[in-house]
Amino acid sequence: MTMLDKADGQIFSGNVRLVHAVGMHARPAVKLTKLAKKFQAQISVRVEGAAEWINAKSVAKIMAMRAAHGSTIEIKAAGSDAEAAVAAVVKLIETDFPDEVS
Repeated sequence: MTMLDKADGQIFSGNVRLVHAVGMHARPAVKLTKLAKKFQAQISVRVEGAAEWINAKSVAKIMAMRAAHGSTIEIKAAGSDAEAAVAAVVKLIETDFPDEVS
């Protein structure tokens, strides 16, 4: 995880390889957005190298991202709990979207 200093606060970022066998389909997309909504921070994700950042709190946009198995997902967050948000999203993806999210 890296931290970028900005005048209006800190932005935390991280990246993680998508290990889910069929990529970012409905079930993992829902789990990702449910987790993202637990945080105050603004959380954005994208497939590595993509031009556009996607709101991690939008199921439709996450599914439209069409992240394939093995792709690298970049995450960035800004806000009071941004560091925890990035860590939680990375953990969710790297542990293959377990049913019991801690």
